[in-house]
Amino acid sequence: MNFADLGLSDELLQAVEAAGYREPTPIQAQAIPQVLMMKDLIAIAQTGTGKTASFVLPMIDILHHGRRRARMPRSLILEPTRELAMQVAENFEKYGKNHDLKMALLIGGVQMGDQVKALDEGVDVLIATPGRLMDLFERGKILLTGCELLVIDEADRMLDMGFIPDIEFICEKLPGNRQTLLFSATMPPPIKKLADRFLSNPKYIEVARPATANTNIAQHKVMTSSRNKREVLRHLLETDQVQTAIIFANRKTTVRELNKSLRRHGFRSGEIHGDMDQASRIAELERFKSGEINILVASDVAARGLDIKGVSHVFNFDTPWHPDDYVHRIGRTGRAGAKGRAFTLVTPEDAEAIANVEKLTGLQIPVFELGEGGAEADEPPSEKPRRGSRERKSDKPRRESSERAEEPRKRARRSEPRKEPGHEPEIEEADEPGDWNGPVPSFLSLSAL
Repeated sequence: MNFADLGLSDELLQAVEAAGYREPTPIQAQAIPQVLMMKDLIAIAQTGTGKTASFVLPMIDILHHGRRRARMPRSLILEPTRELAMQVAENFEKYGKNHDLKMALLIGGVQMGDQVKALDEGVDVLIATPGRLMDLFERGKILLTGCELLVIDEADRMLDMGFIPDIEFICEKLPGNRQTLLFSATMPPPIKKLADRFLSNPKYIEVARPATANTNIAQHKVMTSSRNKREVLRHLLETDQVQTAIIFANRKTTVRELNKSLRRHGFRSGEIHGDMDQASRIAELERFKSGEINILVASDVAARGLDIKGVSHVFNFDTPWHPDDYVHRIGRTGRAGAKGRAFTLVTPEDAEAIANVEKLTGLQIPVFELGEGGAEADEPPSEKPRRGSRERKSDKPRRESSERAEEPRKRARRSEPRKEPGHEPEIEEADEPGDWNGPVPSFLSLSAL
C-alpha cells in the first residue's frame, strides 16, 4: 500500500513525496481513510508510529474547502506540551505547502499579541495547549462555535498533567455536530469516560497493545547503585557507539546537575526542562537538531514532545516514577522504522518502579552486563584519574606520618601489621605528642621489679 491508495489529493501526495515518505505506517493506513470519511476516531498507538501525520494529512484535505472567519478557528488540535504543539505545527507547514491554509499556534511562554493578531485574521487550524487556549477564551479573544474538527492528542498525557477538566470545558463550548479524533498511547478509565461522553459512534483503531514499546527499540536495564550512576552512564556513552542521545531524569535539578557533570567530562551536552523559558528551550532543541550538541538531558516535559530523526539512544538516568512515561521516553528513538537502543539505570531503590514498568509493558527487560570498568567496578577505568585515586596513594605516607605523630598507639599497631596474634607488644602512651616517633621496642613493656 502507498499513500495514493488512501484517497489523499494530488497536491498532498506531492508534499508527502517531497518529504521523503513512500508507504504509510499502520496507524496512517487505518486512520486516514476514516478521517476522510468524517468519522469520529479513537486511535491507540505507541509513540513513534507516525500518528501525527495520520490526522494532519487528512485534515489538510478536509480544510482545503471552506472559508475562514475572524476569531473562529475551523479546527482545533489540543496538545499537552509546547514542544509537541510546535512539532504538529511543523508537520502542517511541511505537508500543507501546496494548500492555502492558515495556522495559528497558541502556547505559553511567548507573547500573546502575535497570537491574537493571527486569530483576528482568521485561521483554518488552531494548535493549542489547554492553558493558553483557556486564557484567551476567558479574555473573549476566541470563539469556538465555528470549529468543525477537534483533535485531542496524547490524551493520556493530558490526564497525567491534570488537563481533563479543561478539555471537558472546551468540548462543551464546541458545536455538537463536530468531528472528534482522540489519540492516545494508553486507554485508562478516565480517558475512556471522556471518549464515551464526547465522541459519537467512534471508529476504534489499535495498532499496538496499549503501553507496548516499539519493537525496533532494543531495551536494557543496567543494575547499579545511586553512587555509581554517573560513572555507569559515562561508560555507556563512551562505549555503546552513541551518535545522538536523550537522557531522561525525574527531577529538574537532576537535569541541570547531570548536564554540568557531562560537560565537565568533555561531552557535548545540553539540557531542557520546565524551568526554562520557551525561547531557551527552542534554542537548545535547535542546537541538538543541528548537531552542535549530540546529547540532550531532559525532564519528562520533553518525553512526548520531541520528534527528532536519528536519535540512536535513550537513557533513563532515573527509572520513571510513572510506568507510562517509560514507553514515551524510549519512544524518542527507533522512530520511522529506524533501530534504537534504550538503557534504564536501575538502583535497589528502583525495584518497585521497574517492576511496574515491566508489568505495564508485559516485557521482562533484559539486564545489560557491562564489561570491565562498568557496573561491576566503582567507576570506569578512564574515570579513576579524574576521581583522584593516584593523588590519594601519593598522599598516604604523609597522612600516616601525621597520624603517627599525633597517635603513637595507632601508629605502632600499623607499623607491625604482619605479627602473629598474641605477639603484639603493649605500648606506652607518650607524655607529649612527638616524644617518640619510631617503633616501640618490646623490652620497654617489661618491668624492672
